[in-house]
Amino acid sequence: MPEMSLTPEMIMTMLMLGFVILLFVFEWVRVDVVGIMMMVILPTIGLISPQEAFIGLSSNAVCSIIAVIIIGAGLDKTGVMNHVARPIIKLAGESEKKMITLISGTVGIISSMMQNIGAAALFLPATQRISKRVGIPTSRILMPMGFCAIIGGTVTLVGASPTILLNDLMILGGEKLEPFGLFTQTPIGLCLLAGAILYFLVFGKFILPSGSGEDDKGITAALIEEYQAFDTLYEINLPADFQGPRTLEELGIRSNFLTTVIAIHTESKKEKNFIPKSQDKLCANDNIVVVGREKNVQSLVRELGWHLKEGLDVFAENLARTSAGMAETIVAPRSELIGKTMSEVNFKEFYNVNPIALFKGNKIFYEGLTHVKLQMGDTLLLQGRWKNFHIIRNRPYPKTLTFSSPLEGEIMRPEKAKIAVFWLAAALAQIIIFKAQLSVALMSGALGMIITGVLSIDEAYQSVDWMTVFLLAGLIPLGIAFEKTSTAAFIAHGVLALIGDPSPIVLLAVIGVMTSFFTLVISNVGATVLLVPLCMNMAVMAGGDPRMAALVVGLSASNTFILPTHQVNALIMRPGGYRTMDYTKAGAAMTVLFLLIELTVIYFFYGI
Repeated sequence: MPEMSLTPEMIMTMLMLGFVILLFVFEWVRVDVVGIMMMVILPTIGLISPQEAFIGLSSNAVCSIIAVIIIGAGLDKTGVMNHVARPIIKLAGESEKKMITLISGTVGIISSMMQNIGAAALFLPATQRISKRVGIPTSRILMPMGFCAIIGGTVTLVGASPTILLNDLMILGGEKLEPFGLFTQTPIGLCLLAGAILYFLVFGKFILPSGSGEDDKGITAALIEEYQAFDTLYEINLPADFQGPRTLEELGIRSNFLTTVIAIHTESKKEKNFIPKSQDKLCANDNIVVVGREKNVQSLVRELGWHLKEGLDVFAENLARTSAGMAETIVAPRSELIGKTMSEVNFKEFYNVNPIALFKGNKIFYEGLTHVKLQMGDTLLLQGRWKNFHIIRNRPYPKTLTFSSPLEGEIMRPEKAKIAVFWLAAALAQIIIFKAQLSVALMSGALGMIITGVLSIDEAYQSVDWMTVFLLAGLIPLGIAFEKTSTAAFIAHGVLALIGDPSPIVLLAVIGVMTSFFTLVISNVGATVLLVPLCMNMAVMAGGDPRMAALVVGLSASNTFILPTHQVNALIMRPGGYRTMDYTKAGAAMTVLFLLIELTVIYFFYGI
């Protein structure tokens, strides 16, 4: 193996790599900002040309990811996925093993054609309801479902962002290698999916929470138990002899009675306020609507001498179930709410909904919750009008809140379901039969959905994860810098010097372990872009196949189960009542099993 000398360009490139990893790990800036920084810094210091700096924005990978997300949104908007989900959940019956097999398997297959977070979110509310109805702890179903949603991204080339961008990254010596097809990796992905399901069927009783403790009940069950009849609204009239005006804070309605005022009708001004604040004042003859346990509301009206009406009166139309209700939301990964209190971000004014309860760790906060710092995975029980919830859910990325309960009043287009399926089939046909470029085929399907009214152009824009788009577009130039300055080759020399002269399968095992580690601390997209050039160089120097090295990186980027850092794991964490140790317990063996299955299938079926 010829010696390689370290050049100033290599040093600068490795410093940039270290800088990026630090930004990813400590989250000093958002990940998409890291990508934009690379577009600016790399050409400024001369590692790449200005043209190469922005090539990621027009890359096949970025355009394919955008198109896949839009197609998935179209299938969701027309209810196609709900039609798939409903009979599967019904077939599962009351058997825990059947539920794990059918729900996890179906989510995994759906995840191969749409975002895994979307597939998991689709099944989450229905799975929670079925689990409670048949008496099976939600914690024993959601983790297998979440793991299989992540693994489902390995079944096809378009199932996850890491594999979508592989073809764009496979460049050696300025030459593009033979691209992967849509189903090149399918045997590996299906074996991984089957292996994960069998893993939970055999070892689930040992590695999954039993559901006997408070932490394992699942957030929905815990909230219903702690906050009985939380969706019941009570309208109260303040008598004519009320000594006011007095603020809600002075009256201590939330702190003393654990009830929340969600609406105020000011009699003197004939005004209605649906987002009351602690400093809002109440006067004689005003009407308010509160949410809380019935005994707490009864205690409130008895002690304050107020009048509890038999039902909604002044607010009958505004707060009817068809107009307003409750929703459970989870603080999403990379949310702008992380590390801040609701007071700091003016939560009520910005979102136009009322916080009712905060589920954080083992505690439920009813009082003082707006002053508690939020973290990823915290669950908020919110009350508001359905239209405001839909505005929150349809906000452009990054998503601040993920909904774990179904919303009413959503504008669905079931009459467009067949059209949506047609455009999905048309896109796949172009890839499989006519060998069209991935981005062109998928974008034609996305465009077809927009033109035929499955989605509006605004809905298509809102569905796209622009954070991932700019992260990927900015990291592709860093990959170019690694190749252009021979930094990847230099690092590959160093790694090979440490491991000696490995056989091809041992080399792929080393690559799989490296990728699995990286994807725990940085995004799977970031890990893929950084490692593909490096690992292809390692494969060439060791006499192996660089395409297989790239494939192992792309697949192993989905091997992220030990920590709840993946979006899907964060989504199911609170609904399942999981703690970090639950992921470590179940995920450690799953990580090893993933690598064993992946390498075994590659060894026997891919000629390694």
